[in-house]
Amino acid sequence: MVLHALLVSIQASIDIANHLVAASSSRRPETYRESFIILCDEGLIPEDLGAQLSDLAGFRNVLVHLYCRLDLDEVYGVLKDDLPVMNRYRDLIRAMLRDRLLPE
Repeated sequence: MVLHALLVSIQASIDIANHLVAASSSRRPETYRESFIILCDEGLIPEDLGAQLSDLAGFRNVLVHLYCRLDLDEVYGVLKDDLPVMNRYRDLIRAMLRDRLLPE
C-alpha cells in the first residue's frame, strides 16, 4: 500500500509538471525527468528542487518496472528523505495556483 501511494504521488507530481510545461513553454519533454528541468529553465521552480524531483521521476521508473525486486530499505529512504521535497513542490504549486486563480 505504501509503495502504491508513493507511486501515485510521484506520478501526480509528474503530471502537474507536464501541465505546467504545456502552459508555459514551447518545449516538449522527452522524459519525465526533463519535465522538471524545463520547469527550472522557465523559472517556475528552483533548480535544487528540480534536480530532486527529477531523481524522484527516475525512482518512479524503478517502482513501475522493478516492483518485485525493490529493496525496502531504499523505499524507506525515499519516503523519509523525499517527503520534504514533495511537500515543497506541493506548496509551490499551491502558491502558483493561488496567484493565477486569485490575482490581487
